[in-house]
Amino acid sequence: MTGIVSYGVYVPSYRIRVEDIAKQWGEDPEIIKSGLMVEKKSVPDLDEDTVTMSVEAARTAILRAGLNPADIGAIYVGSESHPYAVKPTATIVGAAIGASNTFTAADFEFACKAGTAAIQTCMGLVALKKIKYGLAIGADVAQASPGDALEYTAGAGSAAYIIGDENVIAEIDDFASFTSDTPDFWRRDLQKYPSHGGRFTGEPAYFRHIISATKELMAKTGLQPADFDYVVFHQPNGKFPLKAAKSLGFNAEQLKPGLMVAHIGNTYSASSLIGLAAVLDHALPGQRILMTSFGSGAGSDSFAITVTDGIETVRDNAPRVEDLLTHVRYVDYAGYAKHQGMIRM
Repeated sequence: MTGIVSYGVYVPSYRIRVEDIAKQWGEDPEIIKSGLMVEKKSVPDLDEDTVTMSVEAARTAILRAGLNPADIGAIYVGSESHPYAVKPTATIVGAAIGASNTFTAADFEFACKAGTAAIQTCMGLVALKKIKYGLAIGADVAQASPGDALEYTAGAGSAAYIIGDENVIAEIDDFASFTSDTPDFWRRDLQKYPSHGGRFTGEPAYFRHIISATKELMAKTGLQPADFDYVVFHQPNGKFPLKAAKSLGFNAEQLKPGLMVAHIGNTYSASSLIGLAAVLDHALPGQRILMTSFGSGAGSDSFAITVTDGIETVRDNAPRVEDLLTHVRYVDYAGYAKHQGMIRM
């Protein structure tokens, strides 16, 4: 069975509190925090971008399972903040991790679900026996215009998954996707910050696609919400995943272990993948996980995953997600603006 052989996560150590952003714009911090259910968000260091974070996550995934990077036959990096318009992120990652020169590579872009699209692609190549392992990465330095509502949550982080059919630690039993042309979020070429149609954000964008893809997956597999021990949804804020879970019949206990948005914000392409990693850090063999991503524009990929005995042999070989939530360093709004490139020296 094709599935997850290893995984790795990277989150920058810098944070800014939501209240510091709210004070900058004269907003009530408590109203903002309670409305979004987010306390802080991750901020990249001055020398960090989608490439460097992708490399860190990939190295962690390789370390966790003790793999030879030369066995990786495909590298796909999903992001909406690739540092080059014409120059792939994936090739830099391959060179940095020591992959051979025979791997296939590409950069993916589908707002916040490009990382799960990369997983699906790796699954196909592995199933066809064209490669031994595929490396799928979701990474972003999320952008938001100063003063925009997105600024409260747009974070930074990366997650890397190695896909194969040997030494699988979590089988991917099946997946389903739901896609439509929904203009809820976009950024035109040469524009620094994205735009969004606020009234489309929840409906018909996030909820329609998350719920439809999840229902399609459950129909394909014959599984019900009670058959899953954990559920992970894309996390633009803390409220949307809770509402989606409730409408589908999941409870807060199934959702909470993977809900990372309160601590690091919305890491875009890495969001649902970091949530899945947080669950894998604690899930037991035989337990089932449902994960559904969401990308504006719009689409969702939903996966049914069963943890295997192999998880016990690799889990503690690399830092867990919870380790990345401690020993953080806080910046004020001026420091945040400098780190985000809003202030140029």
